[in-house]
Amino acid sequence: MKFKVFILTLFLAYSSLQAQVYFPDNKGVKAKNTNYMVFENAKIHVDPNTIIENGMFAVRNGKITAIGKSITVPENSIRVDLKGKEVYASFIDIYSEFGIKKPTKAENKNGEPQYDASREGYYWNDHIRPENKAIEHFSFNKEEAEKLHKNGFGVVNTHVADGIIRGSGILVALKPEGTEGERIISDRSAQYLSFEKSIQSRQAYPTSIMGAMALLRQSYLDASWYAQGKSENKDLALEALNRNKDLVQIFKTDNLLDELRADKVGDDSGVQYVIFGSGNEFEKLDEIKNTNATIIVPLDFPEAYDLEDPFMSDYVSLQDMKRWNQAPANLKLLEEKGIPFVLTTNNLKDEKKFKPNLLKAIAYGLDKKAALAALTTTPAKILGQENKLGVLKEGAWANFLITSGDFFDKETVLYENWVLGEKAMLENMDVVDLSGTYTLKVDAKEYELKISGKPTAPKAEVKLGDKKIKSKLSYDDTWMNLILSSPDSTKTEFTRLQAKVTSKSDEFSGNAILNNGTETTFLAVKAKPEVEDSAKKEKEAKIFEVVPVTYPNMAYGNTSLPKQENMLFKNATVWTNTAQGILENTDVLISNGKISAIGKDLKAGSTKVIDATGKHLTAGIIDEHSHLAASAINESGHNSTAEVIMEDVIDPNDINIYRNLAGGVTTIQLLHGSANPIGGRSAILKLKWGASAEDMIFKEAPKFIKFALGENVKQSNRSNANRFPQTRMGVEQVFIDYFGRAKQYEQEKKNDKNFRKDLEMETLVEILNGERYVSSHSYVQSEINMLMKVAESFDFRINTFTHILEGYKVADKMKEHGVGASTFSDWWAYKYEVKDAIPYNAAIMYDAGLTVAINSDDSEMSRRLNQEAAKTVKYGGVPEEDAWKFVTLNPAKLLHIDQYVGSIQTGRDADVVLWSGHPLSIYTKAEKTLIEGAVYFDLEKDKAMREEIEVQKNLLTGQMLNAKNGGENTRPVSIKEEQHIHCNTLEIH
Repeated sequence: MKFKVFILTLFLAYSSLQAQVYFPDNKGVKAKNTNYMVFENAKIHVDPNTIIENGMFAVRNGKITAIGKSITVPENSIRVDLKGKEVYASFIDIYSEFGIKKPTKAENKNGEPQYDASREGYYWNDHIRPENKAIEHFSFNKEEAEKLHKNGFGVVNTHVADGIIRGSGILVALKPEGTEGERIISDRSAQYLSFEKSIQSRQAYPTSIMGAMALLRQSYLDASWYAQGKSENKDLALEALNRNKDLVQIFKTDNLLDELRADKVGDDSGVQYVIFGSGNEFEKLDEIKNTNATIIVPLDFPEAYDLEDPFMSDYVSLQDMKRWNQAPANLKLLEEKGIPFVLTTNNLKDEKKFKPNLLKAIAYGLDKKAALAALTTTPAKILGQENKLGVLKEGAWANFLITSGDFFDKETVLYENWVLGEKAMLENMDVVDLSGTYTLKVDAKEYELKISGKPTAPKAEVKLGDKKIKSKLSYDDTWMNLILSSPDSTKTEFTRLQAKVTSKSDEFSGNAILNNGTETTFLAVKAKPEVEDSAKKEKEAKIFEVVPVTYPNMAYGNTSLPKQENMLFKNATVWTNTAQGILENTDVLISNGKISAIGKDLKAGSTKVIDATGKHLTAGIIDEHSHLAASAINESGHNSTAEVIMEDVIDPNDINIYRNLAGGVTTIQLLHGSANPIGGRSAILKLKWGASAEDMIFKEAPKFIKFALGENVKQSNRSNANRFPQTRMGVEQVFIDYFGRAKQYEQEKKNDKNFRKDLEMETLVEILNGERYVSSHSYVQSEINMLMKVAESFDFRINTFTHILEGYKVADKMKEHGVGASTFSDWWAYKYEVKDAIPYNAAIMYDAGLTVAINSDDSEMSRRLNQEAAKTVKYGGVPEEDAWKFVTLNPAKLLHIDQYVGSIQTGRDADVVLWSGHPLSIYTKAEKTLIEGAVYFDLEKDKAMREEIEVQKNLLTGQMLNAKNGGENTRPVSIKEEQHIHCNTLEIH
């Protein structure tokens, strides 16, 4: 293989310098073709913005030697008349797997997880494979090349689609005949990346998208450190990663949120990616624009659902229906926004849909010039080949298409696709297009002849009066043959017509042999073209009304993002959570996103007034322990994953955000799960429904991390578990070991400015230095004691024990340690280690003087946290006002954000809820939920939105039925069950 690469490299050098041929030829007499091919009288699309009418160009040795309105024609030229034809540069696909054999999947012989790398001399993680070279796995696939030729492609950028860092690709010309050496334009054209693990290894880490992001960040850091010569080990992967830094970086993603996540990794690591997109970029155009990335857009529009059964629409989400409706307009919207993009055939299950989908995008508003640029000049520029590919100019490769007309017209025929000066003939361009309606006169009879279909395979429909006549038509090598059956169907008699048709004309004639053997002539005259049937035209170019994008683009999405409002709540019962207590008939003024005044008879001026008589106004509910709004919960590949970041996997489209707003929740701590003792870094969020993931982050909140104890981390309920720790004793040793290493890391880092930066250790050092707070999943008193002792031995404190169902047993020790408690109201007996849980737990810890909060750990329960707080009144007699603090002020204190939220007092963020009645009542509803003075939930608006959802679904159902009746393919409805996420959820689907 290395020899093959060496030969290819030598050949590339030969090609570029036009050196002498040095390969022996044992097949015959060696001769070189020095002739020119000159194409003339064509409409030449030099580039998307430049056209030469009746132009000409010359080709020799695979390159264009001259082009223009008129050029000097060399004597040794073969001239090709392209009168009536158009010429375009062949297309370029920069994301392909063409000619690459799929890697072999690693076997799992013992059924156990694999935690260590399986390769020596490479990076510690098998899924980082920058040393992979596509050229070593490439073999030209003629059959697949022919499919690409038919769609207009002459060059593909192909790679081994395996792993997180996948190695270098190759740029391949799809020359029909020749050698790999002739076809390979560049043997290191780009580096490819993804969030997907390699199938060649079973190494567990990463098990999540956030793990993949952390691994990429660490890989870049390690490559930079390795380049300084600090490593004691040889690492071929890091060496390759450093070599590949100068290449174009192409990142494959699977959905819209991952496009933004890939860009986030790039921003953190100083890398600008070209991003393989989802086709749903229209949903977040501003965020996509801010990536500064060129987007590779697959033309695989979703199919309509089959909704002939009227009940099936209930099982299709409005989001999926809208995406079907909106996706064809995506490219138009990208173009209008000024977002650069290229097109790819990748992801298309049927390559024949490429051009129909492209024409559909144009029908929905994509400019033809922009479409052509996305297939030619833009991909060429990305690859640094703008003077060689994607344009027709002197010195460029002779990669061009010959068509019957405008490529972007449905009826246009692609005749030939030339690659490196070699022709791939797709259709015979000397064939005359006979299509049309003719008056056919033969043997004193006048027939109506309709010819349709492709020029190379025409079909005939013949009528004599109103009677349909059986017929058979063929056209080959300029000869048309038509056989007509007798009008009398009882007779087996035929009339045979033949004519030589060499050019397009409104009439043709020839010889006819009648059924009795008599020879005569016939004449076919084309009728004047009829005005196109408007209904037929509409059916062929059916463009459905595109429904507006909402934020998020799904049920209950906002037509525009909520904006801050100045408003005055009058005559409310106000739960202040301060020394003022509960204030009756009180006004609260909100201005510029803050609570600006509290009192009686406040004046509003022009401010919006809300009559809150008989209603209660409280601070927004805060859930200290949540797993909603996330695309991943656990990174279970290691026993410590302090490097992973929950902010990386925020899902702003989670419908549970809206549902929680309807329950009065305004802030949550999005926690890592409990798969390992040391989990990932938390994200504290404000539930700004429709905002970006970045805008949901509570900017003023301090840093947190999730720890865990108990059954989950020691994998008690997994049959194939082999990861340390397997016992509660082992859990303790994990903490001691990692914090010991973190102390050593910090000391060594201080002594060496070029010390290897370790993202995991950096996080643990923050804990040791009091810069990051710990929330620990906990159940059993022995482990609660253990973790407090470990923390004290390293001179830091645990901030919060969450769940803490045996907290009532050790409340005094917790008080002494200074830790808070965030517990369930009345969960018990759902697994063995909670067998001692009691519903009085919260009240007992409250009585011991701890800061106590009630949390959910469940997106369903979090909608009713007001009721969960009320249970502490029943179980333990907690005063109502203090019970309410369990879900407002106390979690704010535990999260160190109580100076911003959790109470109603002047200067605090206007994160408030207007309740229809007493907030602890099961009959009360949240009527309005505000965050920073913007209304994110309104009960009356919710009713109107429900009606609008039905209207939109009915509209889209009708469109889908219309599409099916118009002959479009449909897909069956599949029922999607909503997944409920908890601490132990290992995979989100």
